[in-house]
Amino acid sequence: MKKIISIVTPVHGQGARFLSEAYTSLRSQSLPDGWSWEWCVQEDGSDVQASAYLPDPANDPRIRISASRRGGPHVARTMAFARSTGVYVKNLDADDQLAAGTLARDIAVLEEHPAVGWTTSRAVDLLEDGSTVSFEGDPAPGRLPRGTAYGFWVEHRRPRIHPATLCVRRPLLALLGGWMALPASGDTGLLLGLDALADGWFVGDTGLVYRKHPGQITTHPHHRAGAEWEARMSLIQEHADALRAWSGLTTDANCPPGAAGWEEPDTKGPDRWRRGMHQRSGYEQA
Repeated sequence: MKKIISIVTPVHGQGARFLSEAYTSLRSQSLPDGWSWEWCVQEDGSDVQASAYLPDPANDPRIRISASRRGGPHVARTMAFARSTGVYVKNLDADDQLAAGTLARDIAVLEEHPAVGWTTSRAVDLLEDGSTVSFEGDPAPGRLPRGTAYGFWVEHRRPRIHPATLCVRRPLLALLGGWMALPASGDTGLLLGLDALADGWFVGDTGLVYRKHPGQITTHPHHRAGAEWEARMSLIQEHADALRAWSGLTTDANCPPGAAGWEEPDTKGPDRWRRGMHQRSGYEQA
C-alpha cells in the first residue's frame, strides 16, 4: 500500500480560476517510490464550483472536492485536513503553485529526520506580468530548533519563513486543531504553534510560487493594520505563549534554544505528543 501525502487547498472567490495551474504543478511532482498524493480541495461555501475550473476531475481519483459552510480560508483548510488521509499534510492555496520537486523534498526530510515535525521552504512571488521576485533573509537550510521562529515574529509581526509552504506531520497538526480560525493570519498562528512544539526544517530550494493578484486576502486594508489586525496579532501571540509555556519554553523572545533560561522539556511529560507522533507514523518511539 502506498503512503499518502495530503495536499489541502481552500477555494473561495477569485482563487478558483487559478485551480488548473495549481493542478498542473501537482501533476508535475515526482514522488519517492511507494508514495502518492491526494488533493483535498475544500470549497469555502456552496457556490464555488471548483470542478468547473479543473479538466474533468472525475478522471483523477486523487482529487477529492467537497464544500462546507463559508468560514474563511483557514476554516476551509482545516475541513480539508479533516477529510484527508495522508501521514503528512501539505498546504497549497488555489492561486499558488508548487515548484518542481517540492513534495519529494518535504517527504525526504520528514522520513530521514523523525524528530522534525514540519518543513517549510523558500517562496517566490509570481507577479501579474508573469515575472517572479525572490527575497533575501531566509534562514540557512536545515533544522530550525524548536522555538526559533518566535523571536523574529515578535519583533517584526511577520514570520521570517513563509507559512504557506508548510508540510506537517499529521498527529502534530491534529494536536493543534489545524489552522487558527481567523479571517487572516491563521497560517502564521499555526506556524508559531508548530514552532513551540517541534523542530522544523527549512528547505533552501524554492518550494512555492506565490501568486500576487488584486483578489487575494492579503490585499484587504485590514490585513496589516487596524483593530482586526491588532486582535489577530494578540491572539496569535497568546496562543504561542501558552504553547511555549506548556512545552517548557520561555516566553522571552530574546532567549533562543540553548541560551540561559531555556530548557528542553522532559519528553515523558508535556512533549508526549512526540512519542504518539512516531507511533502513528510508523517510527520507533522517541
